[in-house]
Amino acid sequence: MKKTVLISVKGVLGIFLTLLLTVSLNAQENFGGLALYTVRDNMGDDAKATLEKVKEAGYAYVEAAGYNDGKYYGMAPEDFKAYLNGLGLQPVSTHQASATLDNIDTELAAAKKAGFEYFVIPIPPMGLFTYNSETKSMGMKGPISDLAEILTQMGKKCEAVGLKLLYHNHDFEYKVNEEGIVPIDYLLEHTDPKYVNFQMDLYWVTKAGADPLAYFEKYPGRFKAWHVKDMDKEGKFAPVGEGTIDFKRILAQKEASGMMKYFVEQDMTWDKKPMEVIKISHEGLKEIGFH
Repeated sequence: MKKTVLISVKGVLGIFLTLLLTVSLNAQENFGGLALYTVRDNMGDDAKATLEKVKEAGYAYVEAAGYNDGKYYGMAPEDFKAYLNGLGLQPVSTHQASATLDNIDTELAAAKKAGFEYFVIPIPPMGLFTYNSETKSMGMKGPISDLAEILTQMGKKCEAVGLKLLYHNHDFEYKVNEEGIVPIDYLLEHTDPKYVNFQMDLYWVTKAGADPLAYFEKYPGRFKAWHVKDMDKEGKFAPVGEGTIDFKRILAQKEASGMMKYFVEQDMTWDKKPMEVIKISHEGLKEIGFH
């Protein structure tokens, strides 16, 4: 009788250890973040099915880019958070291009309910962003001091409710403007890291001819998140690991950067489908050494 009980206990223990190992292995396989802007069309067609595929592709957390009328991809903030959590995905960051000083309180409330940590301003807000369709170039109007002041006010509101404000760059912020100022330098030097920090898009920094490591050294700890986006030989977006950017060199300085989270993003996927690209990029992350 005692022998039978002992065998049963060993059997149960074996099953438990097997399940524990399976969970552990699954946890190891899923890492890194995906900027959902990459799969925006898929999210528009069927957000829930797309998020399931994002999880299957190996990602552990996401950055939203689909806030509209108080909802994320058509879901109430609480429902969006619950669905992500049910899949084992973490809501970490949200791009809120529609934020202004007039509506930010409402948008912050939604972001809090959705479980986000970072509230990201993806372009100069409140009508400051410009785009030239002929030259296909981005920029902004008005003095850079206006943007610094707006970000500071937004950052204070974020800090008051327990969110962290980041500003996301394109290439123009890293180039000398008409005033003879490099906008990103001005923003880094005229904002308080208590209220304003940055999400570095590694593609756009490279496109601008700047060196991420030089910024990590000069402004340590200010780049709390990265967009990991590769560049092909023609200068176009490419899946991570299939382009020319030396991510290993950059990753080696993540502590100096202050990077806490990173997100794969590819604005346009050309001849590949977005769902294919996110799988290729996740494999690229593994080979580079991201985890």
